Amino acid sequence: MKRKKQILVNFIVRLILGVAIIVCVNQFFSRKEIPINVGINVVSLGVAGTLGVPGIAMLYGAVAMPFL
Repeated sequence: MKRKKQILVNFIVRLILGVAIIVCVNQFFSRKEIPINVGINVVSLGVAGTLGVPGIAMLYGAVAMPFL
């Protein structure tokens, strides 16, 4: 039971930090007039919660693909 609670808390912490990172990076790109924005939706929240920072980098990579 303790292990399940630890996994849930870990997921929620990564989710909250992931949203904060996405918002900050979106604002940074907006100020630099770079047209790359990751929306905050169920998919991005799930990726941020399960994969953490590498998942967020993957989201930005997927959004940036058309610009390469």
